[in-house]
Amino acid sequence: MGGRELMAQVLEFKLPDLGEGLTEAEIVRWLVEVGEVVAVDQPVVEVETAKAMVEVPCPYGGVVTARFGEEGTELPVGAPLLTVAVGEPADGGEPEGSGNVLVGYGTAAPPARRRRVRQAPAVRQAAHEPSPAGPVNGSPGSSHAGADRAPATGHAERAVGHAEPAVGHAEPATGRGIRAAEPAPFAGRPVDGPVPVISPLVRRLARENGLDLRRLAGSGPDGLILRADVEDALRAGATAVSEPFRADDPHAPVQGNAARAGTAQAIASQATASRASGTRVPLKGVRGAVADKLSRSRREIPDATCWVDADATELMRARAAMNAAGGPKISLLALLARVCTAALARYPELNSTVDTEAREIVRLDAVHLGFAAQTERGLVVPVVRDAHARDAESLTAEFARLTEAARTGTLTPGELTGGTFTLNNYGVFGVDGSTPIINHPEAAMLGVGRIVPKPWVHEGELAVRQVVQLSLTFDHRVCDGGTAGGFLRYVADCVEQPAVLLRTV
Repeated sequence: MGGRELMAQVLEFKLPDLGEGLTEAEIVRWLVEVGEVVAVDQPVVEVETAKAMVEVPCPYGGVVTARFGEEGTELPVGAPLLTVAVGEPADGGEPEGSGNVLVGYGTAAPPARRRRVRQAPAVRQAAHEPSPAGPVNGSPGSSHAGADRAPATGHAERAVGHAEPAVGHAEPATGRGIRAAEPAPFAGRPVDGPVPVISPLVRRLARENGLDLRRLAGSGPDGLILRADVEDALRAGATAVSEPFRADDPHAPVQGNAARAGTAQAIASQATASRASGTRVPLKGVRGAVADKLSRSRREIPDATCWVDADATELMRARAAMNAAGGPKISLLALLARVCTAALARYPELNSTVDTEAREIVRLDAVHLGFAAQTERGLVVPVVRDAHARDAESLTAEFARLTEAARTGTLTPGELTGGTFTLNNYGVFGVDGSTPIINHPEAAMLGVGRIVPKPWVHEGELAVRQVVQLSLTFDHRVCDGGTAGGFLRYVADCVEQPAVLLRTV
């Protein structure tokens, strides 16, 4: 034959790592249909992470043969997104992907799948439907615990997803079966073979809480265990501990801890379902990320807050004079940021982070200043890189650019991570004070309330001045109250007398 013979080859494209600390993403909109021809690096799906909306390009060109997940589905990093049939040379040469799925986040080409062996419908149905769980704790019949599991078939990469979750009816000693809500948070017996977990965050969460992942049934594709499954299981365990069965209760189930927790969760779920009358809003996307980060901050950081009122009249006059001189307008936030960077130069303890594993405080050289921005998608904290090296005009321009990107949902993961100190202007909400939660793993946050006319003693006389309340929430591990108080006092002095900044310019 004169030409090279081609044969069909199916490549699986998995959800890539979209940025620092991101372990899952929600499918917002598919950009291609099954059967559609795609080009190399063509965007195929729009996903929403905890930090931004991202269009994900496929590194392969060919015909889309399958999509995994409907719009609104949350997938972990590494889960299959779609498969593409491409032409492969008959000599077995591997087609090469583009390598760069997202700018700055290169990915290696996924392994090829020449054929995917599908299970028969009856077997596939059995692999995803609960089956009666056998007796536990060594009771008669436990030797047959794995007899009805569906065989693990198909591609080697996904073999773990075909083991049937050992979930079903938790049978108390009285014989009264209670069907657990699907997917049940706990399996009735350990699952043999590999545990279907991709995310290291899920493994760490389970390990830190002493949870055996082999007893967990995943709610992800093909039984994949997600973070939500682990959190549900931990809540179920807490329910079982807070409301244990009495030792003299004749109806107490003769089961192990995991099975008992599963039964307790099933009872609690049924009771909650019968009482619930409100609306449940999933904690996912930006809201879920904020919840996780703030919860971690509260768990790990021993924070304290100090505050002071300051006369901002002279700062407002200085800004008005700057803007009257011509050129780009200077924002108030930029002036406050300039004050922050000057204060951090004097008190570098607050521009630091704590390495808990090494038991060390890491003082950082550069100031990457985060600022809280409220958007329709929720609270985000864009980061101004090298804020200490910028003047008021440069800070104003960067704040404006990042604020607009936050409003339109186009911030990149790199623009939302890596902050060392946060400036929170909650005065835009019309409030005077707050005790904000530190943006983990930073060590401090400066809060600024609204600037309003108030009676104030100025030069020995009562006058109406523009007054603002400043607050500093700080990690007590990195410094004591004297350092924090000195930082806040310096900030207040600069607000009251902007000429103080001239000493640090």
